[in-house]
Amino acid sequence: MIKAIAGALVLSATVAGAAVADLTYTFLGYDDLNGWAEDDHETALTVFLKTCPDIQRTEWKTICDIAQTQPAARDFFETLFIPVLIEDDEPMLFTGYFEPEIAGSLEQSETYAYPIYRLPPDLEPGQTYLSRREIEEGQALADKGLEIAWLADPVDLFFMQVQGSGRIVLPNGDRLRVGYGGKNGRNYSSIGQILISRGILSASDVSADEIRSWVRRNPIEGQELLWRNQSYVFFRELTDLPSSAGPLGAMDRSVTPMRSLAVDPSITILGAPVWIEKEGADPLNRLMVAQDTGSAIKGAQRADIFFGTGADAGFAAGAIKDGGRMVVLMPIEYALEKQAEAAR
Repeated sequence: MIKAIAGALVLSATVAGAAVADLTYTFLGYDDLNGWAEDDHETALTVFLKTCPDIQRTEWKTICDIAQTQPAARDFFETLFIPVLIEDDEPMLFTGYFEPEIAGSLEQSETYAYPIYRLPPDLEPGQTYLSRREIEEGQALADKGLEIAWLADPVDLFFMQVQGSGRIVLPNGDRLRVGYGGKNGRNYSSIGQILISRGILSASDVSADEIRSWVRRNPIEGQELLWRNQSYVFFRELTDLPSSAGPLGAMDRSVTPMRSLAVDPSITILGAPVWIEKEGADPLNRLMVAQDTGSAIKGAQRADIFFGTGADAGFAAGAIKDGGRMVVLMPIEYALEKQAEAAR
Protein backbone atom coordinates (compact mmCIF):
# COMPACT_ATOMS: atom_id res chain seq x y z
CA MET A 1 0.00 0.00 0.00
CA ILE A 2 1.27 3.46 -0.87
CA LYS A 3 1.64 5.50 2.32
CA ALA A 4 1.41 9.25 2.70
CA ILE A 5 3.88 11.66 1.23
CA ALA A 6 4.03 14.01 4.17
CA GLY A 7 3.09 17.64 3.97
CA ALA A 8 1.22 20.05 1.78
CA LEU A 9 2.29 22.29 -1.05
CA VAL A 10 0.85 25.37 -2.67
CA LEU A 11 0.93 26.05 -6.40
CA SER A 12 -0.50 28.93 -8.37
CA ALA A 13 -2.80 27.69 -11.15
CA THR A 14 -3.85 29.40 -14.35
CA VAL A 15 -6.90 28.91 -16.53
CA ALA A 16 -6.85 30.21 -20.11
CA GLY A 17 -3.89 32.40 -19.23
CA ALA A 18 -5.54 34.11 -16.25
CA ALA A 19 -4.34 33.56 -12.70
CA VAL A 20 -6.77 31.88 -10.31
CA ALA A 21 -6.69 31.23 -6.58
CA ASP A 22 -3.75 29.29 -5.17
CA LEU A 23 -4.33 25.57 -4.91
CA THR A 24 -3.10 23.57 -1.94
CA TYR A 25 -2.07 19.95 -2.56
CA THR A 26 -1.99 17.69 0.53
CA PHE A 27 -0.64 14.19 -0.04
CA LEU A 28 -2.44 11.46 1.88
CA GLY A 29 -2.29 7.71 2.41
CA TYR A 30 -5.09 5.23 1.83
CA ASP A 31 -5.48 4.82 5.59
CA ASP A 32 -6.55 8.48 5.61
CA LEU A 33 -9.57 7.79 3.37
CA ASN A 34 -12.68 7.08 5.43
CA GLY A 35 -14.27 3.82 4.33
CA TRP A 36 -11.69 3.04 1.64
CA ALA A 37 -11.31 -0.64 2.58
CA GLU A 38 -15.09 -1.22 2.47
CA ASP A 39 -15.71 0.13 -1.04
CA ASP A 40 -16.36 -1.95 -4.16
CA HIS A 41 -13.09 -1.29 -5.96
CA GLU A 42 -13.92 -3.74 -8.77
CA THR A 43 -16.94 -1.67 -9.81
CA ALA A 44 -14.86 1.51 -9.66
CA LEU A 45 -12.22 -0.09 -11.90
CA THR A 46 -14.89 -1.08 -14.45
CA VAL A 47 -16.08 2.53 -14.64
CA PHE A 48 -12.49 3.80 -14.78
CA LEU A 49 -11.80 1.56 -17.77
CA LYS A 50 -14.57 3.25 -19.80
CA THR A 51 -12.54 6.43 -20.17
CA CYS A 52 -8.96 5.67 -19.15
CA PRO A 53 -7.78 5.02 -22.74
CA ASP A 54 -9.12 8.45 -23.73
CA ILE A 55 -6.83 10.37 -21.37
CA GLN A 56 -4.32 12.11 -23.62
CA ARG A 57 -1.45 12.39 -21.15
CA THR A 58 1.79 10.41 -21.28
CA GLU A 59 1.83 9.56 -17.56
CA TRP A 60 -1.45 7.65 -17.97
CA LYS A 61 -0.48 5.26 -20.77
CA THR A 62 1.15 2.58 -18.63
CA ILE A 63 -1.62 2.87 -16.04
CA CYS A 64 -4.31 2.33 -18.66
CA ASP A 65 -2.43 -0.61 -20.16
CA ILE A 66 -2.25 -2.27 -16.73
CA ALA A 67 -5.94 -1.52 -16.02
CA GLN A 68 -6.94 -3.47 -19.13
CA THR A 69 -5.22 -6.64 -17.85
CA GLN A 70 -7.97 -6.97 -15.20
CA PRO A 71 -5.74 -6.57 -12.12
CA ALA A 72 -6.96 -6.90 -8.54
CA ALA A 73 -8.75 -3.57 -8.31
CA ARG A 74 -7.80 -2.38 -4.83
CA ASP A 75 -4.12 -3.27 -5.35
CA PHE A 76 -4.20 -1.54 -8.74
CA PHE A 77 -5.33 1.79 -7.28
CA GLU A 78 -3.13 1.61 -4.19
CA THR A 79 0.01 0.69 -6.15
CA LEU A 80 -0.25 3.17 -9.01
CA PHE A 81 -1.88 6.23 -7.45
CA ILE A 82 -1.34 8.63 -4.56
CA PRO A 83 -4.38 10.25 -2.90
CA VAL A 84 -4.08 14.04 -3.11
CA LEU A 85 -6.44 16.52 -1.47
CA ILE A 86 -6.61 19.61 -3.71
CA GLU A 87 -8.10 22.69 -2.05
CA ASP A 88 -8.72 26.35 -2.78
CA ASP A 89 -10.47 29.03 -0.74
CA GLU A 90 -13.96 27.57 -1.18
CA PRO A 91 -15.56 24.87 1.00
CA MET A 92 -16.54 21.51 -0.45
CA LEU A 93 -19.95 21.36 -2.10
CA PHE A 94 -21.49 18.20 -3.52
CA THR A 95 -24.59 18.46 -5.68
CA GLY A 96 -26.32 15.92 -7.90
CA TYR A 97 -27.47 15.68 -11.50
CA PHE A 98 -29.52 13.21 -13.52
CA GLU A 99 -30.95 12.40 -16.96
CA PRO A 100 -34.57 13.61 -17.07
CA GLU A 101 -37.42 11.89 -18.89
CA ILE A 102 -39.77 14.49 -20.36
CA ALA A 103 -42.92 14.21 -22.48
CA GLY A 104 -42.44 15.74 -25.92
CA SER A 105 -43.21 15.47 -29.61
CA LEU A 106 -41.47 15.54 -32.96
CA GLU A 107 -44.23 17.88 -34.18
CA GLN A 108 -44.98 21.37 -32.94
CA SER A 109 -48.50 21.91 -31.57
CA GLU A 110 -50.37 24.01 -29.01
CA THR A 111 -49.40 21.44 -26.38
CA TYR A 112 -45.81 21.01 -27.47
CA ALA A 113 -44.66 24.54 -28.25
CA TYR A 114 -41.12 24.84 -26.84
CA PRO A 115 -38.33 23.68 -29.19
CA ILE A 116 -35.17 21.77 -28.39
CA TYR A 117 -32.55 23.20 -30.73
CA ARG A 118 -29.51 21.54 -32.23
CA LEU A 119 -26.27 23.55 -32.54
CA PRO A 120 -26.62 26.36 -35.11
CA PRO A 121 -24.12 25.98 -37.98
CA ASP A 122 -22.96 29.60 -37.62
CA LEU A 123 -21.95 29.15 -33.96
CA GLU A 124 -18.18 28.72 -33.75
CA PRO A 125 -16.44 27.22 -30.67
CA GLY A 126 -15.82 29.91 -28.06
CA GLN A 127 -18.05 32.42 -29.83
CA THR A 128 -20.40 34.61 -27.79
CA TYR A 129 -23.76 33.94 -29.40
CA LEU A 130 -27.39 34.95 -28.89
CA SER A 131 -28.54 35.09 -25.26
CA ARG A 132 -31.27 32.89 -23.80
CA ARG A 133 -33.74 35.79 -23.99
CA GLU A 134 -32.87 36.52 -27.61
CA ILE A 135 -33.32 32.89 -28.58
CA GLU A 136 -36.58 32.36 -26.73
CA GLU A 137 -38.32 35.73 -26.71
CA GLY A 138 -37.18 36.86 -30.14
CA GLN A 139 -37.40 33.38 -31.69
CA ALA A 140 -34.14 34.14 -33.47
CA LEU A 141 -33.62 30.48 -34.42
CA ALA A 142 -37.18 29.65 -35.41
CA ASP A 143 -37.89 28.11 -38.82
CA LYS A 144 -34.23 27.35 -39.54
CA GLY A 145 -34.60 23.59 -39.37
CA LEU A 146 -32.76 23.38 -36.04
CA GLU A 147 -35.64 21.91 -34.02
CA ILE A 148 -35.04 18.36 -32.74
CA ALA A 149 -38.34 18.07 -30.83
CA TRP A 150 -40.80 20.17 -28.84
CA LEU A 151 -41.68 20.14 -25.14
CA ALA A 152 -44.81 21.26 -23.32
CA ASP A 153 -43.11 23.22 -20.54
CA PRO A 154 -40.31 25.83 -20.79
CA VAL A 155 -39.24 24.98 -17.23
CA ASP A 156 -38.65 21.37 -18.26
CA LEU A 157 -36.54 22.63 -21.16
CA PHE A 158 -34.51 24.90 -18.87
CA PHE A 159 -33.74 22.12 -16.39
CA MET A 160 -32.92 19.66 -19.17
CA GLN A 161 -30.34 22.21 -20.33
CA VAL A 162 -28.95 22.39 -16.80
CA GLN A 163 -28.62 18.59 -16.75
CA GLY A 164 -27.16 18.49 -20.26
CA SER A 165 -29.08 15.42 -21.45
CA GLY A 166 -32.54 13.90 -21.55
CA ARG A 167 -34.92 11.25 -22.81
CA ILE A 168 -37.91 12.66 -24.68
CA VAL A 169 -40.99 10.43 -24.26
CA LEU A 170 -42.95 10.73 -27.51
CA PRO A 171 -46.76 10.35 -27.76
CA ASN A 172 -46.39 6.79 -29.17
CA GLY A 173 -44.23 5.75 -26.23
CA ASP A 174 -40.90 5.83 -28.08
CA ARG A 175 -37.99 7.61 -26.47
CA LEU A 176 -35.67 10.05 -28.20
CA ARG A 177 -32.36 10.56 -26.44
CA VAL A 178 -30.56 13.87 -26.66
CA GLY A 179 -27.19 14.93 -25.32
CA TYR A 180 -25.10 18.06 -24.98
CA GLY A 181 -24.31 19.57 -28.36
CA GLY A 182 -22.74 22.90 -27.43
CA LYS A 183 -23.56 26.23 -25.84
CA ASN A 184 -23.86 29.89 -26.69
CA GLY A 185 -20.63 31.02 -25.03
CA ARG A 186 -22.32 33.08 -22.31
CA ASN A 187 -21.72 32.71 -18.58
CA TYR A 188 -23.92 30.46 -16.48
CA SER A 189 -25.87 32.20 -13.69
CA SER A 190 -27.48 30.22 -10.88
CA ILE A 191 -31.17 31.09 -10.63
CA GLY A 192 -31.18 29.40 -7.23
CA GLN A 193 -28.62 31.92 -5.98
CA ILE A 194 -30.75 34.76 -7.40
CA LEU A 195 -33.78 33.54 -5.45
CA ILE A 196 -31.66 33.31 -2.31
CA SER A 197 -30.30 36.84 -2.78
CA ARG A 198 -33.86 38.15 -3.16
CA GLY A 199 -34.93 36.42 0.06
CA ILE A 200 -37.48 34.29 -1.78
CA LEU A 201 -35.81 31.01 -0.83
CA SER A 202 -33.33 30.24 1.91
CA ALA A 203 -30.04 28.50 1.20
CA SER A 204 -31.27 25.44 3.10
CA ASP A 205 -34.54 25.25 1.12
CA VAL A 206 -33.33 25.88 -2.41
CA SER A 207 -33.55 22.84 -4.69
CA ALA A 208 -34.52 22.06 -8.26
CA ASP A 209 -38.05 21.16 -7.15
CA GLU A 210 -38.46 24.38 -5.15
CA ILE A 211 -37.18 26.51 -8.04
CA ARG A 212 -39.44 24.69 -10.50
CA SER A 213 -42.45 25.19 -8.24
CA TRP A 214 -41.77 28.91 -7.75
CA VAL A 215 -41.33 29.56 -11.47
CA ARG A 216 -44.59 27.79 -12.28
CA ARG A 217 -46.47 29.72 -9.57
CA ASN A 218 -45.06 32.99 -10.86
CA PRO A 219 -44.99 32.57 -14.67
CA ILE A 220 -44.15 36.18 -15.60
CA GLU A 221 -41.50 36.72 -12.94
CA GLY A 222 -40.41 33.13 -13.44
CA GLN A 223 -39.72 33.66 -17.14
CA GLU A 224 -37.69 36.76 -16.35
CA LEU A 225 -35.76 34.71 -13.79
CA LEU A 226 -34.92 32.01 -16.33
CA TRP A 227 -33.69 34.65 -18.76
CA ARG A 228 -31.26 35.94 -16.09
CA ASN A 229 -29.21 32.84 -16.91
CA GLN A 230 -27.94 33.88 -20.34
CA SER A 231 -26.23 30.53 -20.94
CA TYR A 232 -28.10 28.39 -23.46
CA VAL A 233 -27.39 24.71 -24.21
CA PHE A 234 -27.95 23.09 -27.60
CA PHE A 235 -28.50 19.36 -28.03
CA ARG A 236 -27.78 16.54 -30.45
CA GLU A 237 -29.69 13.34 -31.09
CA LEU A 238 -28.08 10.20 -29.67
CA THR A 239 -29.45 7.57 -32.01
CA ASP A 240 -26.80 4.90 -31.34
CA LEU A 241 -26.84 5.01 -27.53
CA PRO A 242 -28.43 1.86 -25.99
CA SER A 243 -31.32 2.48 -23.61
CA SER A 244 -29.42 0.63 -20.89
CA ALA A 245 -26.48 3.05 -21.09
CA GLY A 246 -26.21 6.32 -19.23
CA PRO A 247 -26.03 9.67 -20.99
CA LEU A 248 -22.78 10.84 -22.55
CA GLY A 249 -20.49 12.87 -20.33
CA ALA A 250 -17.81 15.37 -21.27
CA MET A 251 -15.53 12.53 -22.41
CA ASP A 252 -18.21 11.40 -24.89
CA ARG A 253 -18.68 8.15 -22.96
CA SER A 254 -21.70 7.00 -20.97
CA VAL A 255 -21.64 8.02 -17.34
CA THR A 256 -22.53 5.55 -14.59
CA PRO A 257 -25.04 6.20 -11.78
CA MET A 258 -23.36 6.80 -8.42
CA ARG A 259 -19.88 6.23 -9.88
CA SER A 260 -19.42 9.13 -12.33
CA LEU A 261 -18.60 12.62 -11.15
CA ALA A 262 -18.64 16.05 -12.80
CA VAL A 263 -15.64 18.18 -11.80
CA ASP A 264 -13.74 21.30 -12.76
CA PRO A 265 -11.43 19.99 -15.53
CA SER A 266 -9.02 22.90 -15.12
CA ILE A 267 -8.09 21.35 -11.76
CA THR A 268 -9.00 17.66 -11.91
CA ILE A 269 -8.04 15.63 -14.98
CA LEU A 270 -11.05 14.09 -16.71
CA GLY A 271 -10.83 10.33 -16.36
CA ALA A 272 -9.06 10.44 -12.98
CA PRO A 273 -10.35 8.32 -10.09
CA VAL A 274 -11.67 10.52 -7.28
CA TRP A 275 -12.45 9.43 -3.73
CA ILE A 276 -15.44 11.24 -2.24
CA GLU A 277 -16.56 11.59 1.36
CA LYS A 278 -19.99 13.20 1.14
CA GLU A 279 -21.62 14.32 4.35
CA GLY A 280 -25.30 15.14 4.90
CA ALA A 281 -28.41 13.08 5.60
CA ASP A 282 -27.18 10.22 3.39
CA PRO A 283 -23.37 10.06 3.77
CA LEU A 284 -21.42 8.47 0.95
CA ASN A 285 -17.79 7.30 0.92
CA ARG A 286 -16.98 5.97 -2.55
CA LEU A 287 -14.41 5.79 -5.31
CA MET A 288 -15.80 7.56 -8.37
CA VAL A 289 -14.39 8.68 -11.71
CA ALA A 290 -14.23 12.25 -13.02
CA GLN A 291 -16.01 11.80 -16.36
CA ASP A 292 -18.07 14.95 -16.76
CA THR A 293 -18.14 18.73 -16.34
CA GLY A 294 -20.77 21.40 -15.82
CA SER A 295 -21.11 25.16 -16.14
CA ALA A 296 -21.68 25.53 -12.39
CA ILE A 297 -18.90 23.12 -11.37
CA LYS A 298 -15.97 25.42 -10.65
CA GLY A 299 -13.32 24.96 -7.99
CA ALA A 300 -11.09 22.33 -6.43
CA GLN A 301 -13.70 21.09 -3.96
CA ARG A 302 -16.83 21.20 -6.15
CA ALA A 303 -18.44 18.13 -7.67
CA ASP A 304 -21.71 16.90 -9.15
CA ILE A 305 -22.70 13.25 -8.60
CA PHE A 306 -24.60 11.49 -11.40
CA PHE A 307 -27.68 9.81 -9.89
CA GLY A 308 -29.21 8.09 -12.93
CA THR A 309 -32.28 8.47 -15.15
CA GLY A 310 -35.86 9.45 -14.42
CA ALA A 311 -37.96 11.12 -11.74
CA ASP A 312 -36.63 9.19 -8.75
CA ALA A 313 -33.03 9.97 -9.71
CA GLY A 314 -34.02 13.60 -10.22
CA PHE A 315 -35.63 13.84 -6.80
CA ALA A 316 -32.55 12.35 -5.12
CA ALA A 317 -30.12 14.50 -7.11
CA GLY A 318 -32.06 17.70 -6.45
CA ALA A 319 -31.88 17.22 -2.69
CA ILE A 320 -28.08 17.08 -2.53
CA LYS A 321 -26.24 20.15 -1.21
CA ASP A 322 -23.68 18.56 1.07
CA GLY A 323 -20.21 19.21 2.39
CA GLY A 324 -17.36 16.77 2.86
CA ARG A 325 -14.22 16.39 0.78
CA MET A 326 -12.97 14.81 -2.42
CA VAL A 327 -9.50 13.41 -2.94
CA VAL A 328 -8.01 12.93 -6.41
CA LEU A 329 -5.98 9.79 -7.05
CA MET A 330 -2.94 10.99 -8.98
CA PRO A 331 -0.49 8.77 -10.87
CA ILE A 332 2.62 8.48 -8.71
CA GLU A 333 4.93 10.03 -11.30
CA TYR A 334 2.66 13.05 -11.76
CA ALA A 335 2.18 13.51 -8.00
CA LEU A 336 5.93 13.46 -7.41
CA GLU A 337 6.38 16.08 -10.13
CA LYS A 338 3.89 18.29 -8.29
CA GLN A 339 5.86 17.86 -5.08
CA ALA A 340 9.11 18.71 -6.88
CA GLU A 341 7.58 21.89 -8.36
CA ALA A 342 6.80 23.14 -4.89
CA ALA A 343 10.28 22.33 -3.63
CA ARG A 344 11.96 24.50 -6.30
